[in-house]
Amino acid sequence: MKYLLLITNAFFRTMGITKPSPQAEKRAAWFLLALLSLVFIAIIAILVLAIRMSPTH
Repeated sequence: MKYLLLITNAFFRTMGITKPSPQAEKRAAWFLLALLSLVFIAIIAILVLAIRMSPTH
């Protein structure tokens, strides 16, 4: 959880967002983790589809 909060704090500082309360910060950290996971899964799915649909495969 410590690394997740570190990433969340970096996101808040980078985007200029006011740091929330500790409880809201944990909720935001889990939300950001979910979004990053979805983006990662989408990228993997696109790569797999691109490889499978390539004419050389």
